[in-house]
Formats: sequence, structure tokens, C-alpha cells
Amino acid sequence: MDLPRRTILLGALSAGMSGILTSPVRAGPGLVGPLKQGGLIIGRLEGEGTVALDDKPLRLSKNRYFAFGFGRDQGKEALLSVTWVDGKVERIPLAIEQREYQVQKIDGLPDAMVTPPAEVLARIKRDNALIGAARARDTEAEWFVQGLDWPLRGPISGVYGSQRILNGEPRRPHFGVDIAAPEGSDIHAPMDAIVAMAEPDLYYTGATAILDHGHGISTSYLHMSRMDVKVGDRLARGDVLGAVGKTGRATGPHLCWRLNWFQERLDPQLAAGPMPS
Repeated sequence: MDLPRRTILLGALSAGMSGILTSPVRAGPGLVGPLKQGGLIIGRLEGEGTVALDDKPLRLSKNRYFAFGFGRDQGKEALLSVTWVDGKVERIPLAIEQREYQVQKIDGLPDAMVTPPAEVLARIKRDNALIGAARARDTEAEWFVQGLDWPLRGPISGVYGSQRILNGEPRRPHFGVDIAAPEGSDIHAPMDAIVAMAEPDLYYTGATAILDHGHGISTSYLHMSRMDVKVGDRLARGDVLGAVGKTGRATGPHLCWRLNWFQERLDPQLAAGPMPS
């Protein structure tokens, strides 16, 4: 079947992307990625126009790629709209798959790891401001099109979205994937990036780096024992950025790996696919 001139569909951008998720529609974009809570979605528009998700404009790269994502508690529906240069508007309803999340209980933690003492609240507020600013970057790079590699290999010891109960008290969900590995193991950039944040000692997450992959897509690396990068460094896929550790509030050496679309917390395991053996 011939597609309309203004329609483009993409094949998988990486082994982790799950293929084309929209049917051909007149002047509609192709999307790659899981339409489910935690999913990172990448699309490309052919022709002159603009794209918005739930009325929020999306940046188009010079090659007309765009990206967005759905958080842990995203509702069942979203609306992607395309406004063409001739004024025609196409509205594409997206059905978002809902997920069930694990409940993870961790007991025996020191009280300070569960409820921070009052004297460190100002420090935590500062840390959160640094993290928020790094994730708010909206740069024009389109490195996110490369698709995610795993930053290192090892057993997965914690999953995205799980509800943590610490010493019997329910806490906020876990928004990353934990990869267990020996302390000192190298951590690699999963795709090209600019270092947006490199802090040696955050209260909760210790040595923490955030990489900017363009269009609000960022990845974060928590609890590192060694930081090999500084803000502004340009990394290629596979470059070493640091090493696994247990700094901050961690019970053992591991990498907590996170993926964001701006402040929306996504599931890196969905985007990267199965870990290579």
C-alpha cells in the first residue's frame, strides 16, 4: 500500500525499541516505542508542521524527529496532534497500556536512611534543584534517536515503578532500574550525550551524573564510586563516565539507572530491551 506523501513510518531504532506502534493514517507520524506507562516514544514527521502531546508542543529536530514519554501513573489515554503548514490538523488518540508494579520491602535500614534529619533538609532541597535543572534542559541534539544501550551488565536487583516499603513505612515508588555489579565496575554512556550534571555527593544518591541526549531525554547514574566526567563534556556511546559504587543512601554496590523526558520519569528497561547475555 502506498502511504500518503506526508506520512512516514519508522522501523525499530534499536534492539530495545518494539517496532511501529501506529497504523498508517493520513499525514500521521510513525512512532517507535511502547505505548505503556513508563514508555519512551520516538517519532518522525515528514512534511512541514508541528506536533503536540496533550496540547504540549514537542520540539522537532532538524531531521524532524521528536520524542516524548509516559510516566509511571499515566492515564489510559493521550492525544497526539499534528498541525500542518496548510492549517490542517490531525488528532491521533493513543491508548496507553496500564501496568501493575511490584511491592518491595526493605527492613533494617538506619532511621536516617528512611527519614532524613531536619538539619539536612536544606541540602536535599539544593540537590533536588540541581537535578531538576539538569532534567529541564531542552537542547536541539537528536542523539536520542540512537536508542539506549545498557550502561553495564549485571543482575537486575530493583525495577522501575516498584513501591518501596522501608522499615514498614510506604515510600515513593522506585523510578530507576538497579543493576548489581562489583564496586569499581565501569559505567558506559548508553548513547551520545552532553554531561548536564556531575555532582560528587548528593544526600540520597551520592556521586550522581545526568546525561542530556536532546529534546528533554536524559539518563541518570546514581551511587557511583568514581566520577570521570564534568559538566559540558561530550560523550560518545560507550564512553566510560564513572564506576559502580554505594555512595549516598545505598545498601550495597549497584547502579541505579534512570531515564527521563524532562521531569517525567520513564522506564529505562523498556527502552533498552533485554540485557545482553
